[in-house]
Amino acid sequence: MFTQVINSVTMAFQSLASNKVRAALTMLGIIIGVGAVITMTAIGQGASQAVANQINAMGTNALMIFPGATNLGGISSGQGGSVHLTEDDANALRKSTWLEAVSPIVNTSAQIIAGSNNWATHVTGATPDYFTIRNWPIVNGSAFTDADARTGTKVCVLGQTVATNLFGEGVDPVGQMIRIKNEPFTVVGLLEEKGANAFGQDQDDIVIAPFATVQKRLMGITWVNMIMASSISAEATTPATQDITAILRQQHKLLPSDDNDFQIRSQVEIEQAAQQSTATMTNLLSAAAIISLLVGGIGIMNIMLVSVTERTREIGIRKSIGAKQMNILLQFLTEAITLSLVGGIVGVILGYIASSFVSKSNGWVLVISPQAVGLSFAAASFVGIFFGWYPARKAARLNPIEALRYE
Repeated sequence: MFTQVINSVTMAFQSLASNKVRAALTMLGIIIGVGAVITMTAIGQGASQAVANQINAMGTNALMIFPGATNLGGISSGQGGSVHLTEDDANALRKSTWLEAVSPIVNTSAQIIAGSNNWATHVTGATPDYFTIRNWPIVNGSAFTDADARTGTKVCVLGQTVATNLFGEGVDPVGQMIRIKNEPFTVVGLLEEKGANAFGQDQDDIVIAPFATVQKRLMGITWVNMIMASSISAEATTPATQDITAILRQQHKLLPSDDNDFQIRSQVEIEQAAQQSTATMTNLLSAAAIISLLVGGIGIMNIMLVSVTERTREIGIRKSIGAKQMNILLQFLTEAITLSLVGGIVGVILGYIASSFVSKSNGWVLVISPQAVGLSFAAASFVGIFFGWYPARKAARLNPIEALRYE
């Protein structure tokens, strides 16, 4: 049996070699299908990894609490339309055993001036816990202290983009003086570069200053725009969210029948939503790749039927000298499977090249799973067997006398 299989494979390659152009065109559908499966899977996994990395860069186990909406006279103010979050709310959340760090946040925009240079950027007022929540190290200098955040000291930490535009590439800004809304600030630290976030925003285009300084001196408000916190672990995100809800409802003296006047968003929710979107797109593209495989299989069946017709006399001669139906069936089935597998190998190579190009173009990590390669080969083999079976069966059942008479 093993010898018979070897002979069938040898004859299959000889037959394909004698019709190179036709064999190549026949394999084209399989090549495109397998290449597309590899490429789409790699792109999907690479994009998912990139999104996960970008979202994690926003903060480990981060939770964001926003003010809710008011409804006056049937008109909703929308998210953030009500002023319900305060520094006292943030202080109350620090009592939660599920939270590792908590920071009230205020945000504003300002023109930053340093010497003869200026730069329009975002200014965030926060406590030192902000750097823990965002998992954002200081590469030069140090962060401001809790005392600075309480007393309103005029110090700040710069993102890399702001530092570069104000002081130049590679210049250490620590100890330099800048002006924010005509208020002098001393730069005490430089943040590690983070790059763009999942939404394409430059995370390094930021100035972070003590909470009280920004809230009172730069903005003149008594509330906070949001509160950021981080749970003690990824698994603690759900109980931490429940604890935050209970504490804030108590803080705001809400009745059991009252809706929450705040909203909580977690990095887990954002990541899940992004992963679902990526998975949906990958599935749609993979479906198109599977259709290509089916089209390739139909092409194989058509060419094999033509091959059976062209080689009818050959089949008749083989049967007349003792070839059995199984020999003929195995010969043509082997040719169909060989077409599929060779097309699959070429498709995997082209898929890897295409995936590498897309990954490098987008700055993603190239992720090609062995499962995807194995699935592609399995699909190619199935296509070869499924679509090659009928032509092979037709060839095996030819009447040898009628086959010899065939012109």
